[in-house]
Amino acid sequence: MAGKAATQRLVVGISGATGAAYGVRALDALKALGVESHLVISRAAALTLTSELGLTPSDLAERADQTYRVQDVGAAIASGSFKTMGMLIAPCSVRTMSEIATGVTSSLLTRAADVTLKERRPLVLMVRETPLHVGHLRTMTALAEMGATIAPPLPAFYTAPQTLDEMVDQSVGRVLDLFGLDWDQTRRWSGLTTGGADAA
Repeated sequence: MAGKAATQRLVVGISGATGAAYGVRALDALKALGVESHLVISRAAALTLTSELGLTPSDLAERADQTYRVQDVGAAIASGSFKTMGMLIAPCSVRTMSEIATGVTSSLLTRAADVTLKERRPLVLMVRETPLHVGHLRTMTALAEMGATIAPPLPAFYTAPQTLDEMVDQSVGRVLDLFGLDWDQTRRWSGLTTGGADAA
């Protein structure tokens, strides 16, 4: 007998790096796409949400299908037997990135990321830091070798963004592409108009 179709679920983590808007818009996008979102935020992220966006963790809970306390290491997303499409951390601080790279996890945020790696599911980290020293770069290399995707949120100027919201949405849309999700706010490259075959 055929099994029941699996629910599309994505774990979303928000750490304390600047750029809380990326995580918030990712939740909005998943809701629009009909994908079940499972949210965990760090303590520092709660401060960044208020500072940058005037939001509280309770405001985010209304955007997610399921939320977890960062201390709740017994939550569903801490186990590989809980099936998901993977995990997105948006934004991802250097501290969070470094903890995931070591495998010595101290919170549900980094434990869920570690589970994602060990189950060979997509783990996408929107790392927010600049400039990067060699230690940061080595950590990113280690994570890439472990199977993570490092996807810093960089503006796509070919879309000619007019607002900050458009820039945020484009970055969110491109990381959702990595999970096979096509959000209608993502603007696609359609090629240059060169003005003729002889244009140099």
